[in-house]
Amino acid sequence: MNAGCVILAYILLVGSSSGSKAGQPLKPPCRPGFSQNFYTVIVSRDVLHGRSILKDTTLSSERVKFEDCQRSREVGFVSSDPNFSVRPDGTVYTEQEVANLSEPVQFMVTARGLHDPHIWETTVKLALAGHPHPLPLTKVGIEEMLSRVWDSQPRVIKFPRRHQRGSSANGLRRQKRDWVIPPINVPENSRGPFPHMLVRIRSDQDKDVGIRYSITGAGADQPPSGIYNIDPISGNMFVTQPLDREERASFHLRAHAVDMNGNQVENPIDLYIYVIDMNDNRPEFQNQVYNGSVAEGSKPGSSVMQVTAADSDDSTTANGMVRYRILSQTPHSPIPNMFTINSETGDIVTVAAGLDREKVSQYTIIVQATDMEGNLNFGLSNTATALISITDINDNPPELTVRTFSGEVPENKVNVVVTNLTVVDRDQPHSPNWNAVYRIVSGDPSGHFTIRTNPITNEGMLTVVKPVDFEMNRAFMLTVVVSNQAHLASGIQSSLQSTAGVTISVQDVNEPPIFPVNPKMIRFEEGVPAGTTLTVFAAQDPDHFIHQIVRYSKLSDPANWLKINRTNGQITTMALLDRESIYVKNNVYEATFLAFDNGSPQASGTGTLQIYLIDVNDNAPVLVPQEAQVCERARPNSRVNITASDADADPNVGPFVFELPSFPASVRRNWTISRLSGDYAQLRLRIPYLEPGVYEIPIIVSDSGNPPLSNRSLIRVKVCPCDDNGDCSTTGAVAAAGLGTGAIIAILICIIILLSMVLLFVVWMKRREKERQAKPLLIDPEDDVRDNILKYDEEGGGEEDQDYDLSQLQQPESLEHIINKPTGVRRVDERPVIAESQYPVRPSLPHPGDIGDFINDGLRAADNDPTAPPYDSLLVFDYEGSGSTAGSVSSLNSTSSEDQDYDYLNDWGPRFKKLADLYGGGDDD
Repeated sequence: MNAGCVILAYILLVGSSSGSKAGQPLKPPCRPGFSQNFYTVIVSRDVLHGRSILKDTTLSSERVKFEDCQRSREVGFVSSDPNFSVRPDGTVYTEQEVANLSEPVQFMVTARGLHDPHIWETTVKLALAGHPHPLPLTKVGIEEMLSRVWDSQPRVIKFPRRHQRGSSANGLRRQKRDWVIPPINVPENSRGPFPHMLVRIRSDQDKDVGIRYSITGAGADQPPSGIYNIDPISGNMFVTQPLDREERASFHLRAHAVDMNGNQVENPIDLYIYVIDMNDNRPEFQNQVYNGSVAEGSKPGSSVMQVTAADSDDSTTANGMVRYRILSQTPHSPIPNMFTINSETGDIVTVAAGLDREKVSQYTIIVQATDMEGNLNFGLSNTATALISITDINDNPPELTVRTFSGEVPENKVNVVVTNLTVVDRDQPHSPNWNAVYRIVSGDPSGHFTIRTNPITNEGMLTVVKPVDFEMNRAFMLTVVVSNQAHLASGIQSSLQSTAGVTISVQDVNEPPIFPVNPKMIRFEEGVPAGTTLTVFAAQDPDHFIHQIVRYSKLSDPANWLKINRTNGQITTMALLDRESIYVKNNVYEATFLAFDNGSPQASGTGTLQIYLIDVNDNAPVLVPQEAQVCERARPNSRVNITASDADADPNVGPFVFELPSFPASVRRNWTISRLSGDYAQLRLRIPYLEPGVYEIPIIVSDSGNPPLSNRSLIRVKVCPCDDNGDCSTTGAVAAAGLGTGAIIAILICIIILLSMVLLFVVWMKRREKERQAKPLLIDPEDDVRDNILKYDEEGGGEEDQDYDLSQLQQPESLEHIINKPTGVRRVDERPVIAESQYPVRPSLPHPGDIGDFINDGLRAADNDPTAPPYDSLLVFDYEGSGSTAGSVSSLNSTSSEDQDYDYLNDWGPRFKKLADLYGGGDDD
């Protein structure tokens, strides 16, 4: 290197171990790659003063750091600009003379392991000291750079050779590493002409043998295929169409060299093609309309919102670097530039004070995004709308519209709105900053009133919640204060108009009479006679300023025991008060009375009188139970436990005293009674045996009242024989029920008489039936079967009203198939096609003696009828309608013999018995 060389830059490969020394903190895990994606190198003007940059000149000590986590890995660096290269130690130097750096130069540096497929990239920008930093590339500079890359003489890429290099004295030799092929740069959106030659692939052995070249990889023989191709003979590599970096930014191809037989001549080499970005994409906002908000009264610098735009171009170059600015603000109040935007981040903030929602509630901002780092001459732009809403704060206290409100209310009324308090608040409606809260601060110590807020109008509804009395307060003077649900903003004071007075007048109304004590309780002994004065139940009229007369009436008296004096309210009994009445509950009898005045309108009030009835001993005890059962012989378990019930209350009930009367004497002779407890006693036989039967035993029961009351009660005791268990047997129970032997015999005789009557009735019925069957046929007109028409059922209108098909039972319409049958072949249910015989016609009023001749003539005609079938078949007995062609249903089986057997009539029941006797040859009765 020349003595005048100046260091341009270093790209350092720094190795780090995965572990750490003892006592040192652990380092984060190592990730190989460049520490930055973009480096800017500033070259001093002294280096370039009056001369060009010579080949192999270094210009700066700036270093681009690369982390290699494997110390044994060899990494090679390649520059995308042919004017600059990178040494293995990371130094960037010039490959050829560079006149000056009046315009910044930007190129890509690629790092690739020699035995590792991974690739890392970074961008280096060279700029002359004194230029604004960062200095955007101009459109002319980009075109010149691209033309230099695109139109420069295509390079020749040779397949690398493996050289052997001497080493130490021990004779070991190491292999020199392969060349690192610099990447190929192709600008996107080129206009051609196509195909355009990029590089030439050449092997050193092409002079000795015939070589055929080929390329493989995505873009050649793999999708997207056909973008690159190579002349197999000359090795010239071409691009066949314009490229789009936004679709694919790089290609990795492999070049192959084989002989004419297809044998590999050279090892494949890797070709990296990078698509150089062009500014062909506008910034695109994520939304066309952005919505943001800021509180009114915010200080300058308050954040409002952020807008973002994305550019599909390379973000590491000026093509993809977007800058923002505000084009317009609507409205211009209070100043045209109330907001500003961060050109790089898109954050919108306030720059001035004076935001007031009550004046301007929303601003419309037009934001422009431009690439090329905001260069309006060469960058592409796009716009979006930002709507900024000014949110409300409680900076306006509520103000009552007037200083004094007034209203009136009738006395004794609640939930009545006295007046509406109107208020004005300029804050946002229906928000906590606008919603009014009313308070009564003075004038209502008893809490008669409250103020509810109307949620729609925000008015205060002054309402009565506790009745007011005209006789006590004819008017009220209230002081009310209004505020908001939310506290006032800092620095905002309450308004004097937030306080007002309210004057309320109370209207006098006719109030109903009031019973001072309601309900009123009095105590009396039961049994007080009718006409006894109990008390005076009087009411008072609260209208002290109006003289009115009060009258009384009875409203409710369930037992109708009481009456009230209409004028003074005196209560008098009309009947005896009975504590044991069903209308008395828990010793208390209730009655309701009405008191009404003569006002207009008339008013009335009710009062309840409760009479507590003190019990007296007016009910004698009653023996329980009323019936019992004991064995006829005295046994330990043959006894009856008895008690008594008393309708009175304590102390006029138990303990009870049970006694047997001295008359009749048989009671005490046969029975004895002993006391078990205060309320129970036991009755049992005194003698060893008592004849079974029912005995009514009188017992005297006395209570403990003062004086005591006694009652002579009868208990029915059934004395019966008992089994071993002490239970009455069935016979004994019947005997004990009072049924003697005579009664039992009488019952049996009645049963025998009843059965005899039934038997006689059945015999009489049989005899009468037999006599009816033995009478001659022509004697009793009731038994004449000739003129008796028996209606058994109504069968409808024949076949015409049936749903089923009777065609199988009907006479065929055409008889041709029957006539054409051979002789001797005929169905028994088919009628011959010949003239029908004429049967005798029965006279309308026949003589009873002619019935035999009539039947014989009919049988003779039937026997001689050639159309009659020999067996039962369908015969026409009557005409049943125009739609019926059915034959008859049945026929009598007759023969040609004159002797007809009618014995089968005996099996047809009683009605055919006489015919069987007359014509069947039966015996006469």
